[in-house]
Amino acid sequence: MCFISGQSGGLGEHHLLATDFQTQVQHALENVKIILQNHSMTFDHIVKITLLIVDHNQEKLRIWAEEASKVWSSASLPTSTLIPVSQLALPDMLFEIDAIAVKVK
Repeated sequence: MCFISGQSGGLGEHHLLATDFQTQVQHALENVKIILQNHSMTFDHIVKITLLIVDHNQEKLRIWAEEASKVWSSASLPTSTLIPVSQLALPDMLFEIDAIAVKVK
């Protein structure tokens, strides 16, 4: 099992955040992918995700669905919980995802 704590769209050592929601989602998913690869896993091993979205709205939900469809097929989407929030850990953070991945031997 791999428990992935909240990953934002921050890049690099200084956690640089893009100003737009879609780019932050893309970078957060890339950060999750790196962690999964370090555990010899893929997105298909993820069984549960929690999403935190600042000022959630239908446009952000559409963007999330679009980006999620790039890493999961609709048949392999993990169970998920979406929590709208007013802010996250850093002032410019718009998105955070955590995940639980399971690899059956």
